[in-house]
Amino acid sequence: MPLHPSYNNYKIPSALTVLGLLLLWAWSINVYAARDEQYIAVGTGGVTGVYYPAGGAICRLVNRGRNDHGFRCSTESTAGGIYNLNALREGDIDLGIAQSDSVYKAVRGIDEFESSGGDGKLRSVFSAYTEPFTLVVRADSGIDSLDDMKGKRVNIGEKGAGQRSTLDALMKVKGWDKEDFSATIELKASEQAAALCAGDIDVMIYMIGHPSGAIKEVTTSCDSRLIALDEKVIEAMLAGNDYFEKAVIPGGMYRGNDKPIATFGVGATMLASSDMPDQEVYAVVKAVFEQFEIFQKLHPALAGLNKKQMVSEGLIAPIHPGALRYYNEVGLVKE
Repeated sequence: MPLHPSYNNYKIPSALTVLGLLLLWAWSINVYAARDEQYIAVGTGGVTGVYYPAGGAICRLVNRGRNDHGFRCSTESTAGGIYNLNALREGDIDLGIAQSDSVYKAVRGIDEFESSGGDGKLRSVFSAYTEPFTLVVRADSGIDSLDDMKGKRVNIGEKGAGQRSTLDALMKVKGWDKEDFSATIELKASEQAAALCAGDIDVMIYMIGHPSGAIKEVTTSCDSRLIALDEKVIEAMLAGNDYFEKAVIPGGMYRGNDKPIATFGVGATMLASSDMPDQEVYAVVKAVFEQFEIFQKLHPALAGLNKKQMVSEGLIAPIHPGALRYYNEVGLVKE
């Protein structure tokens, strides 16, 4: 039987043509799926700090359940806690990590938040590890105490970093201002270890959980040491400031630093805006708390976390309703 005239010039598609069509079809499916998938962004800190890996640990656990809750979690490296607090207010991120002293100021609209006013939408999700005030100097700097910092080159940190705000508070207690240093440098957290070892600065300051990759880097790369604070200074920092607490950096954690380092610290807090949907915050908290042992193993600074302390200590802003719902369900909080 002869073929219909319309088939006379028909050519069988080549394998490459078929493959191209299949790839185009797969790409279009992925594009439409990506459009439908929701994301939540977590503001963290510099890549050498603890905020960044802590945020990554949270997202890793959240993303395990994305087929159930319907969204994907991603981290953003930022300048730090002050930046995160401003980004939460502006709606640029969904979750953010910040120091408890910075949260206190943001809620009340004081100091660096005075121009924007108090953030009535800021909400706590949970507290995490303690961040001790960590003062590192070159071993040959001649700095043996906090008072020896005067006249030296000090990295105060970039704008948006929580350590900068804490240093300001310490300087007020000491009656210092920037003119008491020979130079104040504004390096990123990831840049200061190299600068100290190169001799470009005399002092680096960090509010960070321990053990810290950044502190290990600087103590391994060059002869440097951590400086303990006088008990009177620590007590002065704690006086009337509930967001500060005594802290000790264990001895033997870093090369050349065998003795415990007495200092003060703040709590690292995971935060959200009240605009973030309850079900999303609930899913984040559930992912972390129901995989808690895994969470503790994802970074050394998370190893000592305690669930009850995470929902009761260091929370300056009110707890987000989505988080509170989970805490009530499992008996961590009783209303």
